[in-house]
Amino acid sequence: MSAWVLPDHIADVLPSEARHIEELRRELLDAACGYGYELVMPPLLEHLESLLTGNGEALGLQTFKLVDQLSGRTLGLRADTTPQVARIDAHLLNRKGVTRLCYCGPVVHTRPERPHASREPLQLGAEIYGHAGLEADLEILQLSLDCLRAANVQGLTVDMSDARIAHALLADIAHAPGDLVRIHAALANKDATELADLCRNFPAASCDGLLALVQLYGSVDILQEAERVLPPLPAIRDALRDLQWLSAQLGETPVSFDLADLRGYAYYSGVRFAIFAQGASDALVRGGRYDEVGAVFGRNRPAVGFSMDLKQLVVAVSPRPLRAAIRAPWGHAADLRAAIATLRAQGETVVCVLPGHESEVDEFHCDRVLQPVGGQWVVQVI
Repeated sequence: MSAWVLPDHIADVLPSEARHIEELRRELLDAACGYGYELVMPPLLEHLESLLTGNGEALGLQTFKLVDQLSGRTLGLRADTTPQVARIDAHLLNRKGVTRLCYCGPVVHTRPERPHASREPLQLGAEIYGHAGLEADLEILQLSLDCLRAANVQGLTVDMSDARIAHALLADIAHAPGDLVRIHAALANKDATELADLCRNFPAASCDGLLALVQLYGSVDILQEAERVLPPLPAIRDALRDLQWLSAQLGETPVSFDLADLRGYAYYSGVRFAIFAQGASDALVRGGRYDEVGAVFGRNRPAVGFSMDLKQLVVAVSPRPLRAAIRAPWGHAADLRAAIATLRAQGETVVCVLPGHESEVDEFHCDRVLQPVGGQWVVQVI
C-alpha cells in the first residue's frame, strides 16, 4: 500500500474547501457569541472513563482507545464534545446560574455515522446549562437555525420528537440487557414486526403505545393523534404540550414530527430536534435536552444544546468565490514593502510573485496589481 493513502473515511481538506470551512467556523461562532455563548476548547484526548461514563454503549463503540505511555491508563479520542463541555460546566466553571458555552473542534469516530461520512467530523455546537424551562430549548433551536441561515443554507425544516414519550412507555418494565437498544432501533427504523416481538411480554398499554409510535410522524396534527392513541401518562402529556409550544414559536419555519425518532446517544431526556435542508437526506443539525449529562460529574442540572459537522455542512452549501486579491512584485525596496504591509493591514490579500514565477497560474484570481506610478506604489485594476 502506498504511504500516502489515507484510512477509509479519512480525507485531507484542500485549500478551497478549507477556506470555506474556516469562514463558516468564524461566522457560526460569531453567531453563538451574539447570543452570549462563551467559547471553550476541550482536549481531543481524555481518560476514557471521563469521556464515556453514563453516555451509553453507542458512544463507547464510536470511541478510539489507546494507552497513555505516561500513566498506563486507558485514554480515548473524543467521539462527541458534549460530555467534555458538561465536565467543564460541572467542575471548572461551577457557576450557580445559567452558563452558555460553544465550541468547535474535531472529533474522531471508529466507524462513519452514515454512508460517505467522515470519521473525523469538525464538530461545532452550543450548550446552555442551568435553565429547565422551554425558553432554553427555544433559544438553542433559534441559534441553530440562525447558524444555518448565516451559512446560507436554503429550505430549512425542523423535525422534532421527545425522549420522554418512549421513556414513559418503558418505565418500570423489566427487559433483558440489550433489548432497550433493539427497541430504540426498531422505533427509529419503523420496524413494527421487530418491535411487536420485543414488547410481546410488556403490559398491553405499553406495547400498544410503542407500536403506535411507529405511525406517529407528520405535521403538527400528529400531536393531537398522539394524545388520542397514547396512554394518558403525565410525562407524555407534558412532552406533547412542549412540542406544540415550541413548534408554534418557530414562525414560518416548516416543522414536522417523528415521535419514534430515538437516534443518537443515550443522554437525551426531553425535546429532541433535527434540522434538514431542502434535498438533504440527512440532518445538518441535531440537538435537544439532556438534563442528566452532568450527573456523572457530580452536578446534575438542566442542559440543552445542538451540534453539527462543518465538513458535512460545507458540502450542502454553495461554494463561495475567493475574495479578490492584489498581485505585487517581489523586491527589497523599503517603499514596496511598506506599501504591501499597509495593504495587508487594511485587510487586503497581497500575493507577492516570486522571481521566475511570473507566468504561473494565479490561484487567487488577482483582479488588481500593485505597481509603481509616478514614484509611488499604486493599486490598479488589471
